[in-house]
Amino acid sequence: MSSLVDVLLLFALPASGKSEVRRYLASLRPEQCRRQLHLGPTVQLDDYPYVHMMRRVSQEHRKRGSDGIFFDSDELPMKEPLDWGTLIELLNEDFDDVTRGRRPAPASAAEWLFERFDRARAQVGAAPALGALPAARRKELAAALEREAAELLRDKNAGVPDSLAGRTVVIEAARGGPDGAAMPLPAPLGYRYSIATLSDAILSRASILYVWVTPEESRRKNHERTDPNDPGSILHHGVPDAVMYGDYGCDDMEWLIRESDRPATVRIETRGKTFHIPVARFDNRVDKTTFVRADRAQWKPADVAALHAGLAEAFEKLARARAAGVAAR
Repeated sequence: MSSLVDVLLLFALPASGKSEVRRYLASLRPEQCRRQLHLGPTVQLDDYPYVHMMRRVSQEHRKRGSDGIFFDSDELPMKEPLDWGTLIELLNEDFDDVTRGRRPAPASAAEWLFERFDRARAQVGAAPALGALPAARRKELAAALEREAAELLRDKNAGVPDSLAGRTVVIEAARGGPDGAAMPLPAPLGYRYSIATLSDAILSRASILYVWVTPEESRRKNHERTDPNDPGSILHHGVPDAVMYGDYGCDDMEWLIRESDRPATVRIETRGKTFHIPVARFDNRVDKTTFVRADRAQWKPADVAALHAGLAEAFEKLARARAAGVAAR
């Protein structure tokens, strides 16, 4: 087994510090990452840009007097719970593109995105929505969203390296369930469902770093980070309160770790296979990450040292789990 993590699943409740961890990792020298964190230079994938574009599609459709397709309101959860799986299928496609060095160049970025949404929905058993729209309406939506879709495509293609040799692919996502829900969370909620929807190509190489905060702290930090003028930002977007309580009032990571039949792993059964995925928790219940949102010149050495030490401890645990052979498939 490689001493480097091939694929890192970076999971946590919203505003827990996932994106700040990604930004910090991207700031490190390659030798620091290799020697201290067991990571290669990172290639970063995230499902939030797709959530944002689903909201934008819904906003534009509602402006025209129709239903919201993905969201009936900017303040409400997704209409179709299976869209948690839709987002995972989009990440599967992105991972495949990264693996193959593929950079799509469609004539219309919006139409490309619409087709991807429908294809991913069909793969998880949800009804494709955009292809069923009247041609004139679909053309209107594509025109309204072309610029933003082109920005998403540009960012996606810019993140595809010429080679993955020696690199670590970081895949960020947040999953959960209603406040006070009993375990196990029913599909399609929670990490158990979403991890199982990841492709075999990802699961066969994956390790999990879970950024640990309480739901209460997640809600506090969500309010603190929200910039209403920058809703598409990875670092500054806000999640509505109804979503924080309804979709992220709890999560099932602790339950998955506790229920696994191998220590320091999450056991996932999917498509007739069983995967034991190494897992470690980075304890961010006492905040170590918020400072990363500021310009790097403003980072204080003491804050950097505390964050780095916490990450190094978590990644060392992950490395020990991998070296002990718990990643055997």
